[in-house]
Amino acid sequence: MNISENKEEILHQLNNWGGENLGKTLGIVFTEVTEDSLSATMPVTPKVHQPYGILHGGASCVLAETLGSCLSVIHIDTKKVVPVGTNINSNHLRSKKEGIVTGTARFIRKGNTMHVSEIEIRDEKGHLINHTTMTNNIIPRPE
Repeated sequence: MNISENKEEILHQLNNWGGENLGKTLGIVFTEVTEDSLSATMPVTPKVHQPYGILHGGASCVLAETLGSCLSVIHIDTKKVVPVGTNINSNHLRSKKEGIVTGTARFIRKGNTMHVSEIEIRDEKGHLINHTTMTNNIIPRPE
């Protein structure tokens, strides 16, 4: 699929994929797709806080894993194969109390059987909040 020609369709599909899910519960919205990257936003509200009133690291991991998985999805033939997350390494670098964070995933390696992505999550001022790497194995679609 030519991503640049189908950008709006891809974003629409990702934002409306499936029923109720964790990404939708956290307010994740896909905002940009290019040939080599995928971006999404997530509001930072009390819904995603930990008890000290700052962004929960798990919520950052959900945003990162959602981006890494979906980046793989748009680069494979999901009628034949699917991405399965096998590793995530997340570093929480800066706290965030409110506002919006934006995550962007890019491939480090895009092979036939394995994708490794780097995901950066930044605040409105461009400060790096989280840096994550994620591995997806690309496996035959289960029957």
